[in-house]
Amino acid sequence: MQDNIIILENAPNITGLIFRHFLGEADYPAMIKILDAASAADQEDEAHTEENLRREYKHLTNSDPYQDMVFAEIDGEPIAYARVEWWQEEDPNDLVYGHFVNIVPDWRDQGIELAIIRWCETRLRRIAEEHPKDRAHVYQTYSNEFKPTFNDLLESLHYQPARYFIEMSRPLEDIPQANLPEGIAVRPVGKDQARQVWDASNDAFRDHWGYSEPKEEHYRSYLESKYFQPELWQVAWDGDEVVSSVMNYIDHDYNEKFNRKRGWTENISTRKAWRRRGIAKALIVQSMHMHKALGMTSVGLGVDTKNPLGALKLYQDLGYQEEKTWITFRKPL
Repeated sequence: MQDNIIILENAPNITGLIFRHFLGEADYPAMIKILDAASAADQEDEAHTEENLRREYKHLTNSDPYQDMVFAEIDGEPIAYARVEWWQEEDPNDLVYGHFVNIVPDWRDQGIELAIIRWCETRLRRIAEEHPKDRAHVYQTYSNEFKPTFNDLLESLHYQPARYFIEMSRPLEDIPQANLPEGIAVRPVGKDQARQVWDASNDAFRDHWGYSEPKEEHYRSYLESKYFQPELWQVAWDGDEVVSSVMNYIDHDYNEKFNRKRGWTENISTRKAWRRRGIAKALIVQSMHMHKALGMTSVGLGVDTKNPLGALKLYQDLGYQEEKTWITFRKPL
C-alpha cells in the first residue's frame, strides 16, 4: 500500500487523510458510493452502476487510471477521487486537458478539493509537455448551478465559465404535430447500420462547440453501454444516406432509482445539407410518440445554450422546459 501513496504539497492537515493511486477493480464499489453521495448532494439525478463504470474504464482514451487518478481516504475510507484526460478539438485546433473531482458531502470545503485540483493540474502540465506548442492549451472541468462553493473555488483559481448546458424535460401530453419533408423517410435501423448512423451523427456535430473526433474506443464503449438502444432510434434517410437522427434510449436504472418513467431524446443531429427543413423536429415528435407507447410519461434531453443552430428554441417550442444548468469551466494551461 505504501507504494501507492501520493504526497500532495497543498494537502490540508486532517487526521487520517491520505492520497493514493487507483487500485483497479477493487476501487469500483467505493467509486460508486462516492458518485452516489456526490450526485445526491448536487441534485444531478444520476443512476450509477458498477457495470457501466467498468465498461467506461475499459475504454478510456488518453487517460491511464493507474497514473491519472488520485484517491483521498480518511482512516482507510475512500471519500474522494479525481481523474485527468486530454483530447484535441477540431475547430479551433485546441488541446483540452480535462479533470474532475468527486467528493462526498461530509468532507467538502476543507481544502481537499483544492489539493486534488492542484494535483490534476500538475499531472496535466506534465502530459502537455509532450504535446505540440503551436496551439492553445486549456484546462477544462465541469460543475452545475447547485455547487456554488465549488464554483467559487474554481473561479478563485482563475477558471471561467466557457459554456452553459441545460437539462430539459417535458411531459408526454399534448404532443405537437410535425411532418417529414417529401423524399425523407424514417426506417428501422438494422444491426449492420448502427455504425453508419453513428458516423452520420458525428459528421453533423462536427461544427458544434467543443467537437473532438471520436476514437474507435468511444464507439466500442457506446456499443457496450446501457445507452446503446438502436431499436429506439428515430433515423431519417434520403435514399441510402442518413441525414438526421435521434438516438433515443431508456435508462431503466435511472427510472427505478427516481421512480420515473422517462425516455431520453438525445444525440439529436441533422447533417448540414439537410438542415432548416424540419427533419429533426419531426423525428423528435415521433420519438415522443414512441416513448409514450412504451409507457414513458416524460422525455428529457440536454442542450448547449449557445447552440448556433437554434436547438434551444426548437426544444422550447416543442414544450421542453429547463430543469438544471451545467457549466463547463476553462482556463489557459
